[in-house]
Amino acid sequence: MKTVLVTGASSGIGLATAIAAARAGFATVATVRRPDGDLALREAAEQAGVGVDVVSLEVTDPESVTECVRSVIALHGRLDAVVNNAGIAAIAPTLELGTPDDLRQSMEVNFFGVVAVSRAAMPHLRTTRGRLVTISSVRGVIGQPFNECYSAAKFAVEGFMEALAPVAAEVGVAVSLVEPAAVLDTAFVASAGADPLALLARSGCYAEAFRAYRRWVASGAIEGAQEAAEVASVVLDVLTCERPPLRIQTSEYARRYVARKLADPSGASILDLTGSWLR
Repeated sequence: MKTVLVTGASSGIGLATAIAAARAGFATVATVRRPDGDLALREAAEQAGVGVDVVSLEVTDPESVTECVRSVIALHGRLDAVVNNAGIAAIAPTLELGTPDDLRQSMEVNFFGVVAVSRAAMPHLRTTRGRLVTISSVRGVIGQPFNECYSAAKFAVEGFMEALAPVAAEVGVAVSLVEPAAVLDTAFVASAGADPLALLARSGCYAEAFRAYRRWVASGAIEGAQEAAEVASVVLDVLTCERPPLRIQTSEYARRYVARKLADPSGASILDLTGSWLR
């Protein structure tokens, strides 16, 4: 039986992926950050009639990362795949009004946390010729205004994994990036604790642009939005297909969205697109 480690499984994509993997026959180890963060996961596993091992993991704590991977090996004796899903939202009113700590926190969790888990898992993935899958975002291909910290971290993940992929392939490990757009049934954005009205109140000379951005979010940002289970289905395909690609968008909308960037060497059409959200 192949073993998969899914990080950030207390809700949303991570939870849905853990359940989908267990249903598909993987021995599934799912991580949560808070001691009480496993309630929804355990309930979903019970409803699905599957078993999921739950372990705690704080991706910014090296000892926690080491212990998590050690737990997987102790439980199952092998590690065939990792799904890096743990992350945080980061919404702040642009460069001048955010703080350096906003960026550092986002990078610590969304980038360095991914690197730490991948590094700890890689020796075991080499042994099993396994899969290293990271949940990225279309925001890691096209930067989203007023989400500079989040986009920066996801851009970093994209570049890191793209550079790692051919190297990892030489030792038998397939590296993939899964790029969803908006996901409806997740606590991801709510967990950021952002108060749009408070952000607007302190947005200063950016107030009009931020107000327009909020209108866009309310009316059109969920275009192409999916349920977490749909994204999990794509992740499962990546875990089980014979030759997984480097990048996989989770919907036709996401494919069209990302294609704009890849077919735009100058960046002009991207600025036209993102600038329109602020007017």
